[in-house]
Amino acid sequence: MTVEFLSVADGRIAYQRQVGDARKPGVVFLSGYASDMTGTKACFMAETCAAQNIGFLRFDYRGCGLSSGAFADGTIGAWFADTLAAIDALTAGPQIVIGSSMGGWLALLLARARPERMRALIGVAAAPDFTEELVWNKLTAAQREMLMRDGKIQEDGAHAPMTWRLIEEGRDHLVLRSPLAVPCPVRLIQGMGDTDVPWDYAPRIAQHITQSDTRVTLIKNGDHRLSTPEDLELLKQTVAEFL
Repeated sequence: MTVEFLSVADGRIAYQRQVGDARKPGVVFLSGYASDMTGTKACFMAETCAAQNIGFLRFDYRGCGLSSGAFADGTIGAWFADTLAAIDALTAGPQIVIGSSMGGWLALLLARARPERMRALIGVAAAPDFTEELVWNKLTAAQREMLMRDGKIQEDGAHAPMTWRLIEEGRDHLVLRSPLAVPCPVRLIQGMGDTDVPWDYAPRIAQHITQSDTRVTLIKNGDHRLSTPEDLELLKQTVAEFL
């Protein structure tokens, strides 16, 4: 697919889009933190949707991949604004929204902002509130001091530095502090071998969601990427449920 660009207020968002059967819901893939639209799951879903004539959209948040901007300037609010811009300008009708890791947080925010556009929400190692729950709350006092003093910190094994700006701004978008209304079916797929997002995080998310049609699938040996052939087949089957 050709890479195209969507102009936004202070830059442009790179995206790839394929048009499908208008009678079927489309599929939108939301990448994780420091990821882009060329990831294994995004590419797999692009091929899957193309084979079934299903509309599909994937894009890079600003500061990631081919989009404009610096990654260090990124925040949850800015990346959610990118998500809204892409959904509003590049899709029509109900969408099956797949959120990978941080993308799961953005998908939950999207469900709250655009409930009429949601056919289903699928979280793959979803990590809502990760800046607070999985980063800030696990830092030592010395690390917190360094983060606030220097503006960023590089955790061992982390894909990219974590900025104080990201942590602080993320507190304006936390979703696991109260019941979370989601207007569509929710499917959460979580690996029990995930070292980034604890396996019991998915049941915790489910507890906050008020939607009765919510299911959690745990994969015994699944890691954070959930990109083995078996994992991808499960994702494909999960999407098919809503077509």
